[in-house]
Amino acid sequence: MEYGICHLGIIPLRKENSHLSEMVSQLLYGECYKLIEKRKKWAKIRLEWDGYEGWIDRNQIHEISREDFEKITQSNLYISTDLVNYITTKDDLLFPILIGSDLRALKILKHQFEGESLRPKKSKKALTDTAYLFHNAPYLWGGKTLLGIDCSGFTQIVYKINGIKLNRDAHQQALQGQTLSFIEESEAGDLAFFDNAEGKITHVGLLLENHHIIHASGTVRIDRIDQSGIFNSETQSHTHKLRFIKKMI
Repeated sequence: MEYGICHLGIIPLRKENSHLSEMVSQLLYGECYKLIEKRKKWAKIRLEWDGYEGWIDRNQIHEISREDFEKITQSNLYISTDLVNYITTKDDLLFPILIGSDLRALKILKHQFEGESLRPKKSKKALTDTAYLFHNAPYLWGGKTLLGIDCSGFTQIVYKINGIKLNRDAHQQALQGQTLSFIEESEAGDLAFFDNAEGKITHVGLLLENHHIIHASGTVRIDRIDQSGIFNSETQSHTHKLRFIKKMI
C-alpha cells in the first residue's frame, strides 16, 4: 500500500479519471489518503478521514511513507481556524489554505503556519458558532470550502473543525448518529435530513435555535424548519421535505 497527503490548499477529487469528470469532493491541505490504483495520469485514492474514494491528477500527488502516514493520522487533530491564511514552504514560498485544513503534517512537509488553529473539543455550541462562519458561502457540488460548498460538505467540515467524523455524502451521514422521534427533541447542532419523492436522502442541514436551520442551497443560508421541512420565507414555500433528525453527539 502507498500513502499520500494533500500538500496544496485544495485538490479536486473526481468521480472518474478525467478533468471532464464530475468533482465529487475536495481534499484540503493536510488530508491523508491511501493510493489504491495508479494510471498514467491519474490515481484513485481513499481518504483516511471518511473513506471516500475518487480520482486525483498524478501531478498533484505527494507521497509519504507508511510511518509518516500513521504518525499523522494517529495524532490528535490540529485544525486551521482562520477563514483564509498562508502556509510558508521551506523555500519561503506562500500558498493559501482555508478553514478546516489539517495542520498535523507541518513538520513532515517542512511547512510553517502562523495563523489561528485549535485542537478540537466536541461541543454543540461550537458547532453552531462554526456553521455561522460559512454563512453566504456559494453552493458548489463537491465543494468543502467557504469558496464553494455543498450541503453535506458543509455539515462534514463544520463537524470536522470540532473534532467529529462525519461521512461525506448526505445519504451516508444519515446512517450515523441517533434518530430523534420529534423535532421538539432536537437541539442546535443536530442534523436534519431530507428526501425526494423516491425516498432517497438528498439534503442535510444543521439545526439552530428557535426552529431555524443553516444549510447549503444556492448559498449557505438560514431558513425556518418545521415538521414538514424547510420553509423559505422568500418564496413562502417548503423547499425540502423532512425525513428525520439525527443527534451526532
